[in-house]
Amino acid sequence: MANATVLSNLTPVVVTAVAWIFLRQRPRGLFLLAVAVALAGVWMMAVGRSGGGHVLNAQLGNLLSLATAFWYALYFLAISQGRKTEGASRLMFWSGVVGAPLVLIAALVLREQIAPATAAGWAACVGLGLVHVAGQGSIAWGLGRLPTSTASVVVLVQPIVAGLMGWILFGELLGPVQTAGMAVVLGGVVLAQWASRPARAAAPT
Repeated sequence: MANATVLSNLTPVVVTAVAWIFLRQRPRGLFLLAVAVALAGVWMMAVGRSGGGHVLNAQLGNLLSLATAFWYALYFLAISQGRKTEGASRLMFWSGVVGAPLVLIAALVLREQIAPATAAGWAACVGLGLVHVAGQGSIAWGLGRLPTSTASVVVLVQPIVAGLMGWILFGELLGPVQTAGMAVVLGGVVLAQWASRPARAAAPT
């Protein structure tokens, strides 16, 4: 779980690298430090949760986790470019229209159960839909107002929210390493936002 958490949250690294190489958006040194700090906090949270257990295919798991970071980074960059000319709701609508058939095909190929069998299953689907609209819609809205690299660091608060919700809803206690990791992540996010502020123009003499 530690590997999956850390590797899948390498999105800010991929976004920053792609924006630097292809979009000529060179990051400041302080921003790179903020990314490192935030990722260190994610790693601390992952280590704090990790436990024993038999690993079936560690190499495949690592590869899929890295692929998650890569594709999520491309999603950020695509939505950021789209927000230059389109509204967040329009982008979310068309991403849903294009994405839903692809997900259906993947589910059919993997022989997943398509329709829920119980009322609780339908309620979970409705909840996932609402959370998707609110969460991804907020990301799309924010990408119209923040640099892509900064937004990718800000979403590293997701492990923090998941940890807190697990504590509140399921009684999953947070250890000292996890709690410290949360503080480090938040510190990195704040530092990234501060480093992304435009430099002040020199006062006229």
